[in-house]
Amino acid sequence: MKGLSFPKAVFVLLTFLSLHPGFAQNSTLSEKAAVSIITCGLGNETYSYFGHTAIRVRDIKNDIDIVFNYGAFDFRTSNFVMKFAKGDLQYFAVAHPYTEFLKIYVYEQRSVFEQKLDLNLDVKQKIFDNLNNTLLSENRYYTYKFIDKNCTSMVVEVINKSLNENVIAKKTDTDKTYRTILFPYFDGHFYEKLGTSIIFGTKVDQLGTKIFLPFELKNSLEKTIYKNHPLAKESKTILSFKKETPASWWNNVFSYLILLVCIVLINKRFVDKLYLFILSLMGMFFVTVGFYSFHQELAMNYNILLFSPLLLILIILSAMNNKKATYQFAILHLILLIFYTLFLINKAHFFIVLPIIITTAIVLVRVAIRNKKRIPIII
Repeated sequence: MKGLSFPKAVFVLLTFLSLHPGFAQNSTLSEKAAVSIITCGLGNETYSYFGHTAIRVRDIKNDIDIVFNYGAFDFRTSNFVMKFAKGDLQYFAVAHPYTEFLKIYVYEQRSVFEQKLDLNLDVKQKIFDNLNNTLLSENRYYTYKFIDKNCTSMVVEVINKSLNENVIAKKTDTDKTYRTILFPYFDGHFYEKLGTSIIFGTKVDQLGTKIFLPFELKNSLEKTIYKNHPLAKESKTILSFKKETPASWWNNVFSYLILLVCIVLINKRFVDKLYLFILSLMGMFFVTVGFYSFHQELAMNYNILLFSPLLLILIILSAMNNKKATYQFAILHLILLIFYTLFLINKAHFFIVLPIIITTAIVLVRVAIRNKKRIPIII
């Protein structure tokens, strides 16, 4: 939960720690039972940028009102940060009383929507039994994957499993890449948008044919037909809040552009070397995390053509005053930069990365000019 403010962290942590897998009830549902998909709105904390998905089972006759949630993880896990980065952090399913679940979203002022599924009693019972059985088995745990296995995809999986067919499938934006789909979710959070733009590799440039975001599921459910009738026959708003992103004096495009403009205008050797050194460190991080992490989204990151680890060699050659080799490396990186720019033109993050491309090109040209062998003029 990076970016979570302390009061919210304490509230959410205490709420989740109060839950346990044995909460769910093994009961026979009545004709009054209803199964719904809950979609929770976007928030301004890092963990809430994309919303959340859960399943609600309500049976007034049996006094059941439970929300099954596949988005829980334990902060107390040893080496928590390293496990999250590597991609082997275990997420798990929990059951909440519906009223307790809503309290979190009232506190965070996030909207909540409910879509009641039009299913017969046997299927509702099967869904309820499958959910309860999951909570009481090792299947309660799963290894989180940003696109392939998350709170939304797990809900799709359990519903489709209970229906014995892939009824719920993606109905919208199948012609867009995952990167394009994700991009608007970072509006108002500039550096988070920039960071994910440059750390994600080729996987997010694939067409987004899988449901992996809560509102994708919500929109797809509205268009899903099951046994000649809409699967989600009823949709209503439980909580309604207008998302307002707080203004930040630094987390915006202006601080980003001002910093890069300063690097261009200062035109000092030390500043140029420091800038290229930072790019090389970022490149080494991208390469390392690409090999270390199980997150496929971080692998095959072509952004290292811009954030090249080889820039460190250029800096070392410059420090050794090897002008010829420094010049050659500067030209090599300019060529790589041209290929990178051409490759990036049709990508969603082209314009957000373009200022770095331009700044890097200017710095590399300056380095090349400083180290180019001068041709003596003979009179």
